[in-house]
Amino acid sequence: MKDLIHFLRRNTLAMVGAGILGTLLLAVLAGPFLVQSPTAIDMGAKLLPPGPGHWLGTDSFGRDMLSRLVHGGRYTLAIGVLVVGIAFVIGVFFGVVAGFAGGWLDTLIMRVVDAMLSFPALVLAIALAAAFGPSLENAMVAVAITMAPQFARVARSQALAVSSRLYVDAAHALGLPQRRILLRYVLVNSIGPLLVQASLNVGSAILQTASLGFLGLGAQPPMPEWGADVSANLAFARSSPWTALGPGFAILLAVLSFNLIGDALADWFDPRRRSQIG
Repeated sequence: MKDLIHFLRRNTLAMVGAGILGTLLLAVLAGPFLVQSPTAIDMGAKLLPPGPGHWLGTDSFGRDMLSRLVHGGRYTLAIGVLVVGIAFVIGVFFGVVAGFAGGWLDTLIMRVVDAMLSFPALVLAIALAAAFGPSLENAMVAVAITMAPQFARVARSQALAVSSRLYVDAAHALGLPQRRILLRYVLVNSIGPLLVQASLNVGSAILQTASLGFLGLGAQPPMPEWGADVSANLAFARSSPWTALGPGFAILLAVLSFNLIGDALADWFDPRRRSQIG
């Protein structure tokens, strides 16, 4: 862990990503205690430009945009991590089992994975969210379903590579239980690329969930959520651009931070790249 922290400190882009993410986390965790309610309506103060009292302006209902930004960030960032967590557990389970077991089970699992990957992820998420019904919970489930096959594909390729190593053959020769070999040898030695995939997918999960919110299939009014707020204020983007720019820029920063951190982790698990930077 110390080597990883030292490596990340020497990686400029990783430090930029960590700085952006740390700032966002500080804002969304501490901000709600310092601002007013994100759903408080004041029609006498609608569409006010940024200034004292409303540092990011107000929307068409007079709601403070800074309040909606910091409250919505709690949902958006938590959703990204939770969605990837669900997809990680499901995808890695089926992928590792398929690569380790082989045979008909591998064929069956991977054909299902191939069928799901044949659809563009966002299109499949839209279809699933529309079928489930518009709500934030259903949007999360839809995005998790679309991401699980990506983890399954990576996990299977890693399991196939690790299963052919000599220490796995030795474990089989010693008569160790299959479950122990799967968890202690195959999964543990496959975790690196999967963590890189997970860190990159957090940004994608945030973007896809925000896209569903933008289309009206995610968070429902008056709940503060960055994608839904961009959609709700799009009609005022010309006359009052601050109403849409705030949440849109927050989505950009969140996705950028996770992508930069994911790229740094990919360099860490690449020995040649690690030696160049470290």
